[in-house]
Amino acid sequence: MPLAPDLGEILARARADLRMGVPVVLEGAGGGALVVAAETLSAARLAVLRRQPGEIDLVLTARRAETLKARAYDGDVARVILPPEADLGWLQALADPADDLDKPMKGPLSTRRGGDVALHRLAITLVKSARLLPAALVLPLAAPQRLAEAERLTLVDAEAAAPHMLALARLDHVVQARVPLRAAENARLHIFRPEDGSDEHYAIEIGRPDRAQPVLARLHSACFTGDLLGSLKCDCGPQLNAALAQMGAEGAGVLLYLNQEGRGIGLANKMRAYALQDQGFDTVEANHRLGFEDDERDFRLGAEILRRMGFGAVRLLTNNPAKMAMMERCGITVAERVPLKVGHTPQNARYLATKAEKSGHLL
Repeated sequence: MPLAPDLGEILARARADLRMGVPVVLEGAGGGALVVAAETLSAARLAVLRRQPGEIDLVLTARRAETLKARAYDGDVARVILPPEADLGWLQALADPADDLDKPMKGPLSTRRGGDVALHRLAITLVKSARLLPAALVLPLAAPQRLAEAERLTLVDAEAAAPHMLALARLDHVVQARVPLRAAENARLHIFRPEDGSDEHYAIEIGRPDRAQPVLARLHSACFTGDLLGSLKCDCGPQLNAALAQMGAEGAGVLLYLNQEGRGIGLANKMRAYALQDQGFDTVEANHRLGFEDDERDFRLGAEILRRMGFGAVRLLTNNPAKMAMMERCGITVAERVPLKVGHTPQNARYLATKAEKSGHLL
């Protein structure tokens, strides 16, 4: 095995660089691009970027562009042309909707059209995977490898990376151990670690479920505020506890605890969404204003962990039809949907109503 990092390891480096405000270089068939996340960009690095040859674009998702009344000629992304006077505050105001209501006039914005946008799409995918706001500065490069070597920047093979990032990373089963719980003393905790360096995921196995029969199961997305703090803004904590209690009562089950906080956008962006909800937007509208889709989670993770544990069929504790559909598409039979209607509070009434109306949850 060579000592040099493989593609997955290079992408893990790229995510870490972007989170620190360090640019990365994408190399494509016809050239390349220098990419830096708008959220972590510094004024000093912006000044250096300005001195480079070429025109810099601020790449946004179509969702964010819609809020800003910017044309997304490329469908899913918009390439905003930076005016000469654009400073760091202007850029970050376009990326972050925090002050949209206080300062609604951010344009008019000119957006680029025509040409290959593969590197721009990959830039947004990379920034999203780093759990940052989906906005990136992209500077075209004629000699990407030369710049990467000269500036000691991470160089990513864009043609190989684009399909790689859409694939599910291989999961390693690291360890399992007995962890007696209030809900079930006969519980074991399994740790699964993705090879791409992303967050670990956990499986709580109650008893010794029969692998030949549909297992009582839940795919639970991590919720720091609901699961740990007892937040009344969602129903996550009560769902977690009710699912474990039901598995304990039946003597068998498996709860997958997937580290996909905030429907896959991360805790910081989830708090940004909460701040927007305080301004009057519902949970879906808040995600869109941030530049995200309604739900950015990848439920294939749950199917893969179930398969690795030897399960082929489930009685799924869920109110979300999307989870059932993904299980079936991934080869896990959903023998039964078991409703999980708990945790309704006056504080989350609008949130639950929005999930039912806009996301199809069976509440």
